[in-house]
Amino acid sequence: MARTRTSGPARTDGRVVRGNQTRRLILARTVEIASVEGLEGLSLGRLASELELSKSGVFALFGSKEELQLATVRAAVKIYVEHVLRPMEELPAGIARVWHLCTGWLAYSEGRVFPGGCFFYSASAEFGARSGKVHDALADARADWLAYVGQTIEEARTAGELRADTDVPQLAFEIHSFLEAANSESVLLDDFSCYRRAAKAVHARLHAAATDPELLPELSTAKV
Repeated sequence: MARTRTSGPARTDGRVVRGNQTRRLILARTVEIASVEGLEGLSLGRLASELELSKSGVFALFGSKEELQLATVRAAVKIYVEHVLRPMEELPAGIARVWHLCTGWLAYSEGRVFPGGCFFYSASAEFGARSGKVHDALADARADWLAYVGQTIEEARTAGELRADTDVPQLAFEIHSFLEAANSESVLLDDFSCYRRAAKAVHARLHAAATDPELLPELSTAKV
């Protein structure tokens, strides 16, 4: 009995560890597929075949295609945070932080962290006119990102580095539009010069709103 009590939890823990490892392996592949082929391109059978796993094992981890799609969105959010938001944590509030957030996003898209460009741009286009849990998850992710951009701009305005009359939601919208336009054009036309043009557009917009343009890093500091 003593051996049974000792070995039982060990076996359970081992299964949990293996299950978590398999889940990470699957999601690393699903974010790649979805960024190129869309979330509808995911299937439990395809993943089992590509990753040489049992279909029943993949089904046990996710249960349905919708749950697989939702897990993929959550995995993509984590990757996005690590590449776009995490590098901003140590930067002080101000116009330079806004600038580096924008150029960091452009570098994320140009560097093809996701093979198909920005995961959320393509997935949002795919599910934008639909309803349901996947649509809601993508809408929440987009709203969170836009809120972060707006907050970063507002902090720069509060710090006195952007004009007091700056229309923060409008500026956030314009900047976001420049970034997404570069992503879209680069994916469709395989033309990466658009990233430099987007950086130039963002820089000009921030320069016009700055209380002291010298606080804005030079365009040459763009990561693209």
